[in-house]
Amino acid sequence: MNKIDVKCVALEGAIIPEYKTVGAAGADVYAFLKESVTLAVGKSCVIPTGVFYEIPEGFEIQVRPRSGLAAKNGVTVLNTPGTIDSDYRGELQIILINLGDKDFVINNGDRIAQIIIAPVTQGNFVQVETLSVTERGEKGFGSTGV
Repeated sequence: MNKIDVKCVALEGAIIPEYKTVGAAGADVYAFLKESVTLAVGKSCVIPTGVFYEIPEGFEIQVRPRSGLAAKNGVTVLNTPGTIDSDYRGELQIILINLGDKDFVINNGDRIAQIIIAPVTQGNFVQVETLSVTERGEKGFGSTGV
């Protein structure tokens, strides 16, 4: 397994992300709250983690939902996957939305999302006059079936 160093600074009491199993791709991230937050049905909010990162150039952190939180409570990450760029030095904050059928309480130390470390390939956008022809062409959403 390849590993890279991702430097972290955590505010006092904040929890550094951790992998819960040897084969886990995502590391859990934790809420860093002075008091509990009630996330009402249909509403979103930003939850701080108290952790700041220095990601090596050529990598990103992707923020993704925790499957158990989504399946059991309907709470998920709104902008999934969120991207944390290698030049960002601010606190990781998670945008959660409650798509469930009852209000959800978030407490300090709750696991609220997971992060994935991923390589980044930047494109070289080249303007041309035309694009190549394909069988699919301009057929969009649902054009290949359900």
